[in-house]
Amino acid sequence: MENTIFEHGYAIDTFYFLICGALVMWMAAGFAMLEAGLVRSKNTTEILTKNVALYAISCTMFMLCGYSIMYPELGNALLSGITGDGVAGAEEPATYAPSADFFFQVVFVATAMSIVSGAVAERMKLWAFLAFAVVMTGFIYPMEGNWTWGGDAVFGKYKLSDFGWSDFAGSGIVHMAGAAAALSGVLLLGAREGKYSADGKPKAIPGANLPLATLGTFILWMGWFGFNGGSVLATSSVENANAVAVVFMNTNAAAAGGLIAALIVARILFGKADLTMALNGALAGLVAITAEPSAPTPLLATLFGAAGGVLVVFSILTLDKLKIDDPVGAISVHGVVGLLGLLLVPLTLETNGDGVATSFVGQLIGALTIFVWVFVTSGIVWFVLKMVMGIRVSPEEEFEGVDMSECGMEAYPEFSKSS
Repeated sequence: MENTIFEHGYAIDTFYFLICGALVMWMAAGFAMLEAGLVRSKNTTEILTKNVALYAISCTMFMLCGYSIMYPELGNALLSGITGDGVAGAEEPATYAPSADFFFQVVFVATAMSIVSGAVAERMKLWAFLAFAVVMTGFIYPMEGNWTWGGDAVFGKYKLSDFGWSDFAGSGIVHMAGAAAALSGVLLLGAREGKYSADGKPKAIPGANLPLATLGTFILWMGWFGFNGGSVLATSSVENANAVAVVFMNTNAAAAGGLIAALIVARILFGKADLTMALNGALAGLVAITAEPSAPTPLLATLFGAAGGVLVVFSILTLDKLKIDDPVGAISVHGVVGLLGLLLVPLTLETNGDGVATSFVGQLIGALTIFVWVFVTSGIVWFVLKMVMGIRVSPEEEFEGVDMSECGMEAYPEFSKSS
């Protein structure tokens, strides 16, 4: 009887893990639609190619080496063909199939890489971006993942959790890491032609398809239930089922709070209801709650999301003034608000998974570790790529649009000048 109960729980948790992984995979479509809507029509095909290709590269590189770097025992077992619950070195039998864990983890890797795609849009060479994706998903992300979710020591014998670090679903590990990689690339790449006037003032470059961007946001909002909900890791017991329900509720509440707050701030600042700020506000709310969606009350989750929504508007405007050109606001949404999400954790979570009291100092140590590692290593990779193959298209190619120069086809050929 006891064995039968375990088998049922194992099957339910594995199925839940896989469904949540599929929801997170669907976020790849959300990023693709959001970015395709926020870039100009002449760059649509290339941005879509980047998004679908980076997903395939992420899956392959994480399978070949990334998973083994992040979780050495699980990764080696998976590569050896061990997909059941008898993974060597495990302290206790898994409550779900290890191959399900791989699937869930690999879609997180793709999410981190998708963040980079939007920030460097409209002027980066396609193959330089894909070459960076190989290193980011095969080495850079897995290393910081090993120090955080993998639980290995990073400061000699000390683990980040020893300092009170906690990141439930990846405000820092996934989102801030992707933003750090994006920031290093954007700084080396430079702004788009025509983004800044002669006196240095930023000029708006409207996206081509706001309905598509809105659809992308809704897809991301939906996929985030798998992102945060799946991070509970189980649902077959009453305790876990209740935790999943709370995470879903708080994730939704934070997104709603972020959108409302961003919309209100935009109305105050611009006198208009800015749709792009509202969309980024929803995403900011989601990022803010990702570090700890299981502990806050629904009202607190809404307020945390609202804080992210307010912050993202001012962050986007500030980066524009600093001439950091991010076409979709990815660095602000995932980086700046990702840090906010980490700093909110000690307000509602008393101890982390290792029983250590959470603290702002611990969160800052973890955030700094992730940011410095990803930013520096990414900067080195971007610089090498720039020296070897170049990372930016020519001014002529940028003016004409990278669709033709990089992909040889247009997303909307009926409306092009040539037709």
